[in-house]
Amino acid sequence: MEGVILDRQRSVLIVDHSEETCEVLQTALQRRGLQTFVASRARAGLELARRHHPDLIVLDLELDPAGPEDVTAHFFEQSQADHAPLVMLGSVRREETGLAGGEFVPKPYHYAPLVRRIEELLDTSSYPLARAD
Repeated sequence: MEGVILDRQRSVLIVDHSEETCEVLQTALQRRGLQTFVASRARAGLELARRHHPDLIVLDLELDPAGPEDVTAHFFEQSQADHAPLVMLGSVRREETGLAGGEFVPKPYHYAPLVRRIEELLDTSSYPLARAD
């Protein structure tokens, strides 16, 4: 099977302005064998998503003063293009995101259940583990 990558390391993009959240999630996910990419700003997060095509995106909805609708729409489009689940963290209501899709985790949240949910979504993701390059 020339040109096929098997057992590619799964990856998660974390886009959150909180250093603590980024550090805790990054450490927990890396300990589970996942590659992580981290951004504290929406624009940088979108650039990472477009460059690395992560298997899952964790997005803080309170990242950008422009409002959750503006930020979320771009990440939702990217997650759809990459078949990557989008996990949105926030105090805002799902209706305020303007999107029906994605996984919503209300703040405040506990890290352990969030990490378990990320693992579950990665396990059930339709993204292929073997792909041709």
